[in-house]
Amino acid sequence: EIEALASSVPDSGGVVAVPALAGLGAPHWRPEARGIITGITRGTGRGHIARAVLEGIALQNCDLLGAMEADSGIRLSALRVDGGAAQNNLLMQLQADLLGVEIVRPQMLESTALGAGLLAGLGVGLWRSAGEVAAVYKIDRRFTPSMSASAVSAMKQRWKEAVSRC
Repeated sequence: EIEALASSVPDSGGVVAVPALAGLGAPHWRPEARGIITGITRGTGRGHIARAVLEGIALQNCDLLGAMEADSGIRLSALRVDGGAAQNNLLMQLQADLLGVEIVRPQMLESTALGAGLLAGLGVGLWRSAGEVAAVYKIDRRFTPSMSASAVSAMKQRWKEAVSRC
């Protein structure tokens, strides 16, 4: 439902949601932080808030992946996703735009369960090689970055300011 609501507007209208409902984890490490929504005006509607929430999820992931890149010295070239949130096309597109990399979504969104089953099958001889197991992994969709660099920069700046307030 949130995807349809968030897609009803072209952007968040300057609204930023920081989903720090249990504090902020990596890379901020602020357990005392609380979730906030900033930038609300009298023109703000439900769609703007819904979109800001999806943007907040994607921006939180950007912070974490940026820290991982800094620590490892390895630049992210693509991100494979799974789980319930990966069903949301708008969220996946936002994630691709904000990270500047391709997002790859599999047909089977419960990759942990699939992986465990595939490894068990490999263990009992159902498949002879990891290559045969890998052939079972099917891609549903790829999301490629399409947002302008200036729009991404502005969104990240608003996010940084909102995070500093929570």
